[in-house]
Amino acid sequence: MQTSKRLQYYRRVGRAYLLPGSSQLSFWHDSAELNQSASTHSLGEYYMTFAEKANYAGPYDASGIPMLNYHGSIGVQHNPIAIAQWGLGNYNVFCSTEQEQYRRRFLRAAEWLCSQLQPNRHGIPVWTHNFDWEYRETLRAPWYSGLAQGQGISLLVRAFAETGNEKFLRAAGKAFESFLASVEAGGVTFTDTNGNAWFEEYIVSRPTHILNGFIWAAWGVHDYFLATGSREAVNLFASAIETLRNNLDSYDLGFWSLYEQSGTRLPMIASPFYHRLHITQLRVMHRITSEVLFARYAGQWESYFRSALKRTRALCYKGAFKLCYY
Repeated sequence: MQTSKRLQYYRRVGRAYLLPGSSQLSFWHDSAELNQSASTHSLGEYYMTFAEKANYAGPYDASGIPMLNYHGSIGVQHNPIAIAQWGLGNYNVFCSTEQEQYRRRFLRAAEWLCSQLQPNRHGIPVWTHNFDWEYRETLRAPWYSGLAQGQGISLLVRAFAETGNEKFLRAAGKAFESFLASVEAGGVTFTDTNGNAWFEEYIVSRPTHILNGFIWAAWGVHDYFLATGSREAVNLFASAIETLRNNLDSYDLGFWSLYEQSGTRLPMIASPFYHRLHITQLRVMHRITSEVLFARYAGQWESYFRSALKRTRALCYKGAFKLCYY
C-alpha cells in the first residue's frame, strides 16, 4: 500500500477504534456466538446467533435498512454483508420469540437484497459495495464479494421458507450463479493449482483466501442446497469441505490463526475477534460435516486464545503486519 493510502487507512481505522459506538466496527465486532438452536441439515435458525446485530443501534436509512458509518471520505454506506447479517440475526430472534417486529425486519432485509441484486460487467448477478475500499489494493466501487453472495443466499432461502414467496428463491438462485463462475469470469470462485476451490471475500490478484469469508460463503452454498436440493450446490459444498480439509493447517501458526493467505513476508494474523470467529465457524463446520479435523482445530485454536502469552505474541505480530502492509 502506498504511504498516502496507508495514512488514510490508519486515520479511518483510528477513528473507528476511538469512536466504536458510532463506527462500522461496532457492527462487525460482536460476540461471534454459535447458535445451539440451529439445525445443520434443514433450513431453520442461522448457525450463529447474530443477536447483537439484530439489535443494531444504527444508523438506518429512511426505509429502516441498516447503514454503517465508515467516517472520513467514505461516510455512511449500505453494506450488503451487514444487511444480510442483520436480517439473519432478526430471523433468529423471530424464530425464538415469534415477535412480529423481528419478522418484519428480517423480511425488510430480504426485500432490499432482492431489489439490489444486479448483473456485474460479466453479466453475473451480485450485490455491490458502492464505495472504494483500501485492502491490499484499492477495491474500486462497485466491487462485490463471495461473502456477500453467500450470506445473501442464506437470508433469501430463509425468507422463501418463511413466506413461500418464489421471488426470494429466484433471487437466491441468481446469486448462486456467482459461485459457478470463476473470478476471471465475474464470479467468486477461484481454483488453485492443486484443484482447491476457494470462495473469495475480496476479488484481488493474487487471491488471499480470507478464512472467515470463505467459510461463511460456503454456508450460503450449503443453505442453497438445503432449499433446493441442487446437485451443483452439494458438489460445490463438498469441494469447499475438501479445500478446508486440505488447507487448514496453513492457517495455523502454532500459537494463533491466520486471517488470510496474504503472500507477504510477515503473515496476516487474525485479530482476537477473528480468531474467536474462526473457532466458532469450525465448530459449525464440524456440526454440518462431522469432520473431526474441524473440531480438533477449533479446540487447538481455543487453547491458543486461553494463553495470555500466545495472545500477546499474536498482538505483536498483528501490529507489525499493519505497520508494514495494510
